[in-house]
Amino acid sequence: MNDWPEGWSDDNRGTRYGRGSAGAQPESARVMRQVRRGPAVPPGQRSAYGNDPSAPPYANGVPQQPSYVDGQGYDDGSGYGEYDSGYNTGQVYGSPGGHGPGGPEGTAARAPRPAPNWRRRIKWTAITLATVLVVTSIATYFWADSKLRREVDLSKVIDRPEAGDGTNYLIVGSDSREGMSKEDEKKLHTGGAEGKRTDSMMILHVGDNGDTLISLPRDSNVTIPKFQGSESGKIKGPLGTNKLNAAYAFDGPTLLVRTIEYNTGLHIDHYVEIGFQGFANIVDAVGGVDIDIDKAFKDKWSGADFQAGKQTLNGQQALAFVRTRHAFAASDLQRTKNQQKFLAALAHQVATPSTVLNPFKFYPTMGAGLDSLIVDKDMSLWDLASMFWAMKGVNSGDGTSMNMPISGSAGGNLVWDKAKVKTLVDQLNNDEKVTVSGN
Repeated sequence: MNDWPEGWSDDNRGTRYGRGSAGAQPESARVMRQVRRGPAVPPGQRSAYGNDPSAPPYANGVPQQPSYVDGQGYDDGSGYGEYDSGYNTGQVYGSPGGHGPGGPEGTAARAPRPAPNWRRRIKWTAITLATVLVVTSIATYFWADSKLRREVDLSKVIDRPEAGDGTNYLIVGSDSREGMSKEDEKKLHTGGAEGKRTDSMMILHVGDNGDTLISLPRDSNVTIPKFQGSESGKIKGPLGTNKLNAAYAFDGPTLLVRTIEYNTGLHIDHYVEIGFQGFANIVDAVGGVDIDIDKAFKDKWSGADFQAGKQTLNGQQALAFVRTRHAFAASDLQRTKNQQKFLAALAHQVATPSTVLNPFKFYPTMGAGLDSLIVDKDMSLWDLASMFWAMKGVNSGDGTSMNMPISGSAGGNLVWDKAKVKTLVDQLNNDEKVTVSGN
């Protein structure tokens, strides 16, 4: 016998809508918006309806099912009051006052994640990068500035000519073997002579009408005038006619500057010197220097052994290239031309983006150069940078490179052409375009 109420009998489903129903209309109870449970029957008691066949469905010993009542909440008979599903008042899951996925009653659901503010992100990324760049630049400047060896005091040079327009640098390559071992001397073919001499000398004029690089042959015949001793402070000399490089051997950089100013009338603003070891270290740090050698040559004294054509020279090869003179008929003049060519190529290599923008190459190059350079006490990093950029410009064709004009020789020394030298110096002092040609 089936104890289920008639409405749920499998044999008497009629046209009701529900499980197994074929009717098109839903049961009337299921369309109600709200549900109310009747009071539960205590255990051991019968429903108030007893076995009255006229009792409402589910009354006879069966807990009354929830009923739906418009406008009222849900009463489950537990005594906790009515529960409004929210559908009657228009509230939905997760909204305030209802229950649902949003959380406990009265708790709002998690808001959707806002879209990224790309403009704000880009702004702060740019600010961060700019800050890092500024801090790095400042730190690099003070690091580099602290490494400059400001050892030459040009205030000790006496009877100086008036300064002209533009800036004049005296660039000296010395045969200093400072910091070199016997093995280094052998490897670089420098010999082991004591003291320091000038192996190359150049004047670089930086101005508004083109930069000019002028080599001064070490065997130039000049007058060494009276001077103030760099250590004693006493007035000495004159020492008379001699080779230009003898001035450095007698009393170092200040006497060399004094001698050049006396014989040319050109004011020297800054002094830069580099030795053998430092020169080779810079070349190696930058990864070698590309150069086009016009003619093959070989020299056992310097260790040079080069073929003609484009090639990359390392530090050892570069030093041999700029020092060689026994392989040439006009030994000193050809050597100065090679020195100009290589130094301009070196400056170009140092200033390329592949060096400047690569910290693994830039800082070793800077370190090698600054450790090796000896400069005057008034030299700043900006002055040094200006010098390198000017040399780079000369290499790219924006300036002029030449030897000091020569008129002949005397006692094996090269004699300057006084008329051309005067014209050249006047043009440099007035910062005019140089029209004088050298040897």
